[in-house]
Amino acid sequence: MQVIILAAGRGVRFWPLTSTKPKPLIKILDKTILEHNLDQMVGIAKEAILVVGYKSEMIKQKIGLNYKGIKIKYVFQKKQLGTGDAAVSAKPLIKNNFLLLNGDDLYFKEDIKNVLKKFPSIGLKKVLNPQNFGVILEKNGKIIDFCEKPKNPKSNSVSAGIYFLPKVILKDKLKKSERGEYEFTDFVKNFIKKEKLNAVTVKKWIPQSFSWDLFEAANHFLKEKEQERSGKIEKGAQIKGRAIIKKGAVIRSGSYIIGPVYIGKNCLIGPNCFIRENVLIGDNCRIGQAVEIKNSIIQDNTNIAHLSYVGDSIISENSNLGAGTIIANVRHDKKTIKTMIGKELIDTGRKKFGTIMGDGVKTGIGTMIYPGRKIEAGRFTLPGQKIKKDIL
Repeated sequence: MQVIILAAGRGVRFWPLTSTKPKPLIKILDKTILEHNLDQMVGIAKEAILVVGYKSEMIKQKIGLNYKGIKIKYVFQKKQLGTGDAAVSAKPLIKNNFLLLNGDDLYFKEDIKNVLKKFPSIGLKKVLNPQNFGVILEKNGKIIDFCEKPKNPKSNSVSAGIYFLPKVILKDKLKKSERGEYEFTDFVKNFIKKEKLNAVTVKKWIPQSFSWDLFEAANHFLKEKEQERSGKIEKGAQIKGRAIIKKGAVIRSGSYIIGPVYIGKNCLIGPNCFIRENVLIGDNCRIGQAVEIKNSIIQDNTNIAHLSYVGDSIISENSNLGAGTIIANVRHDKKTIKTMIGKELIDTGRKKFGTIMGDGVKTGIGTMIYPGRKIEAGRFTLPGQKIKKDIL
């Protein structure tokens, strides 16, 4: 079995996390999105064709030519012209029937096996926001229509981005969509005019459309991870609930932790800090005295100095939050929080949402950040600065 994994895009909706790395290399707990998906293919696929483009060398360096017995081949998409163009670029390496996955969503082995039981087929799932996906109309287990990101969806069943198809599907010539891209879904629409295509419901697909979708992914893996306390826990530190504390981590006296939480290798936590539910802290992080963190992702090699508050936020690797940095995560009027994606103001649908910081951000002491604001990789703030707009 060959699997094609599309991993060439720039991940614009994940900015600023993707300003320094491709989206499939974003780390959740102890592995990247791409590594997770390849893990699901172990024992199923003998060969994976990775379609790469944006910062492709980082993917090649991370994954190499063999991943746990899966032979890895790379195809370079010169211009990011859409998923249809990406699939066509892999066509010369495809032998026959193939499995195709989006490289930046999260899939699971049980669902992949179920899709492979029927040929040809597409994995689908019912969602609350079908307008953000390829919407599927199906009858008696067969797909009868497919529409990419419609303004007025006729169904809440959407493509999960997992396809089991014949190579012949790629022979058609595509036209650019309204978005100016060649859509893989157009191949599917042409195919169902001539052939029957099976609809297979998936259970555990976790789409990653926007950066805040990482919260759902992190919470899912926190629930699945077995408890581990390999680090040192000093007398006077309290841990309630399930905690994964990796080797080399030190939890200093007075720290109060409520699980589920994940604390990576060689972290220094406390003293006297408060780590609340659904917090993921990467390797080699330093969380200082009297810091409070809740429902957040703190990536590797990050320092959060004393008297800071981080809520419902993603702080990328190698960042430094100066003492007294406060991240606001709730509006006074209790409305859902909006944030800019490119030139468009997007409603996150979340009543609690703090900030997204790229790699290597540094905040001055006493920095205050408004809800939903983002800071580009490598930028800094001044002492006492109020962040009312994104820092580009």
